[in-house]
Amino acid sequence: MVPSQKSEYAVRAVFELAKREGSGPVKAAKIASAQVIPLRFLENILGQLRQAGVVESVRGKEGGYLLGRPVRDLAVGEVVRLIQGPMSAVDCAEDVGERRCTLRPGCVLLPMWERAHKAMMDVYDGTNFKDLLEQERAANECEAVNYSI
Repeated sequence: MVPSQKSEYAVRAVFELAKREGSGPVKAAKIASAQVIPLRFLENILGQLRQAGVVESVRGKEGGYLLGRPVRDLAVGEVVRLIQGPMSAVDCAEDVGERRCTLRPGCVLLPMWERAHKAMMDVYDGTNFKDLLEQERAANECEAVNYSI
């Protein structure tokens, strides 16, 4: 299963907060602008992230949002599951009610899809926002042009 647009926006919002960690609260409008996320949609996402303790909100004129935990302790997979809920490889893997698959007892495709899903979730769960910050810094250093002679 592919993460939803909402999950992608949540990861991008947390990443933006990670980039600004230590510089005080960040307004939702600034996050939305930097990550090209519709503000009204982002406000809903930030509310969910706040309720889960991933982000904290600060009220007032100088208020905004901060990460609720250190970047090294926050995995991408946690944010995706928080917004999207439990994910299965394919709909038939859930095997619930009317969606019960008649091919399931001997299906050779389901184990393949489950392995692919596990590999994807291992990447998400094995990547924290500190890793992403380091990757962005490394990429930016490579893009720096050296005009010295």
